[in-house]
Formats: sequence, structure tokens, C-alpha cells
Amino acid sequence: MITLVVAAARNGMIGKDGAIPWRLPDDLKRFKALTLGHTVVMGRKTWDSLPDKNRPLPERRNVVVTRDAAWAAPGAQRATLEKALAEEGEIFVIGGAEIYRAALSRARRIELTEVHKDFHGDAAFTFDRSQWQETVREDHVTDDRLAYSFVTLERK
Repeated sequence: MITLVVAAARNGMIGKDGAIPWRLPDDLKRFKALTLGHTVVMGRKTWDSLPDKNRPLPERRNVVVTRDAAWAAPGAQRATLEKALAEEGEIFVIGGAEIYRAALSRARRIELTEVHKDFHGDAAFTFDRSQWQETVREDHVTDDRLAYSFVTLERK
């Protein structure tokens, strides 16, 4: 099964200058809980943005989609998107925008963190929500009053 794991602002922004434009520690905990022990598929720019530069996300199979046939990094496997999405088991697509767009039609589920505020950015995630059914929603607010929701969407 292919699942997209996305954190998006109300206006669809998911990133700015290679970083997430908000800080939500509970979202990072949720991300880890969802993906631990599974394959994570990401674009090269997402790989470059990981907190431990050029180190894989631990206890996960890290697959990086890039057009650069010479790209290599310790702990990561380079693959085409087609090959990455054909892997065995549950596959979590973790970004960025171009990879989300390319994988969306194959996804069965979206684990979405909705950030209830507009942010400026240079990477966005948009999709036709009418094709998806919301099955779970958990609403939260940070100490500094940033509202967000953890939402599970299943393809209709």
C-alpha cells in the first residue's frame, strides 16, 4: 500500500527554502510512528533537507528518487519513482512536492497534518479532496496557539 505523509498549511504550502515553515514536535513524533520499520520514498531535495544531513532516517528503508544517475549516499537507495512504488510492503511517500504529485494517483491513503494557517513558501501540495474520504481527525493547538489537525484520508 502506498501512503503519502504530508504536512500542509491551509494554503497548501509544504516548504520554503528546503525547510518546513512551522515547528510541530507532535507532527514529527507522528511521522516517526507511522514510518518506522517501513520504506520511505523521497525526492533528492527532501533527502538534502533531512535533519542529519546526508544520513538516512533510522530504522527505515530510505529510497531517494532522482534523475541524477550518479547520485549516491550511504544508507539510501537511488531508484526511479516507478521502481520505488513497486517495493514490497507498505510504502510511505514523504515528499517533496514533485514526488507527491507523481505518486498521488497510486496512493490509497494520505496521512495529512493540516496546519490551520497560511504560510509563505515555494513548495505546495494540492489535491482533489472529493476523491478522498476522511476516516480520522484529531484536532490540536500548540502552546503558541497554532491550530493543526492530524487527518487520515482513504481513497474513495
